Amino acid sequence: MIHKLADVQTQNIGENTNIWQFCVVLKGVKIGNNCNINAQVLIENDVEIGDNVTIKSGVQIWDGITIEDNVFIGPNVTFTNDFMPRSKQYPNAFLKTNILKGASIGANSTIIGGITIGAYAMIGAGSVVTKDVGVQELWYGNPAKHKGYVCKCGQKCNENLICDDCKGKE
Repeated sequence: MIHKLADVQTQNIGENTNIWQFCVVLKGVKIGNNCNINAQVLIENDVEIGDNVTIKSGVQIWDGITIEDNVFIGPNVTFTNDFMPRSKQYPNAFLKTNILKGASIGANSTIIGGITIGAYAMIGAGSVVTKDVGVQELWYGNPAKHKGYVCKCGQKCNENLICDDCKGKE
């Protein structure tokens, strides 16, 4: 479903994906199946979004960002793709940022361009992420720092990446 008040210029949208009002999705974007793109989201051209992704309201996804399957992006998350931005001056290539499968990014976080957030990692709300985040790592703060680990089910866990709830059988 594409809301009648959304401006969607791409044809590359998977089945059962919802794009809500006041979204702008440019022509080069690829969006997978069963995604939910909430209101007031901007997605530039050179962006790939996997299946089962949730993007909450107020998010801007700039050129050079890849979001894999089952990722959650909280409201008002900001991505960057240029370390030295200037009006009307563009780099030869924008920084590439990768959000790997199952990762979650909390509300109002800022993701500095050129990093990778590992599979099933969790970024706490309001964080400023300036470095790569490993698989199933929990990071938060400004600047964000490694604070522990999360299970694939989303619960805090030990260094063996297994929690008491699901025992790693997520």
